[in-house]
Amino acid sequence: MKGEAMSTTTIRIEDDLKERVAAIAEREGKSAHAFIVEAIARTVEQLEAEEELHSIADKRWAKVMATGKTIAWTDAKAYLAARAGGAKPVKPKARKLGADAAG
Repeated sequence: MKGEAMSTTTIRIEDDLKERVAAIAEREGKSAHAFIVEAIARTVEQLEAEEELHSIADKRWAKVMATGKTIAWTDAKAYLAARAGGAKPVKPKARKLGADAAG
């Protein structure tokens, strides 16, 4: 965080939590301040990633609803398993919802 503008924020926490934070921070070789800042940053990053995932899912669902096309889970699963195994399989074709898997 060197070179970044920083501001001061005061938080109120229960004495028990403050003691727990101090104890864990000490075991981790950090100040309580550093521990709290890292915990906040990690939580913010996690929530931002979840928001991005939900945004992607919403866009993909909207596309499914608009086109009526999707890929069967069994086809997607087989494709992903092959990719994970190092193969270069052909991407499965999207089909209309409810269409026969063989058709």
